[in-house]
This record gives sequence, structure tokens and C-alpha cells, in this order.
Amino acid sequence: MFPFSFEWAWDIGHMLFFGGFWYAIGILGAGMTYCILKAAYDTINDKGDSHH
Repeated sequence: MFPFSFEWAWDIGHMLFFGGFWYAIGILGAGMTYCILKAAYDTINDKGDSHH
């Protein structure tokens, strides 16, 4: 099937799938953002583990 002739129908199956998909992506993105910001904060303030 060609992309320009794709017939999309927003039925309940698509809504549930994409709703769950974006919910999961949002949770993963929020978790990754928290980890990156916490690592940057700990690095700037020398609160991380030094591994010496």
C-alpha cells in the first residue's frame, strides 16, 4: 500500500493503541529527563559518587 493512498480510520482500536503508546512514551521520556537533570545537578554540585 502506498503512503499517499493510506486510508486511516480512527476507530476505538487505534485510539486505545495510540493512547497507550503515547502514555508509555511520556513516562519513559519523563524518567529519562529526570535522570539526566539529576545527573547534571549532582555533577555541578559535586554530590555524585567519586569512584576513587
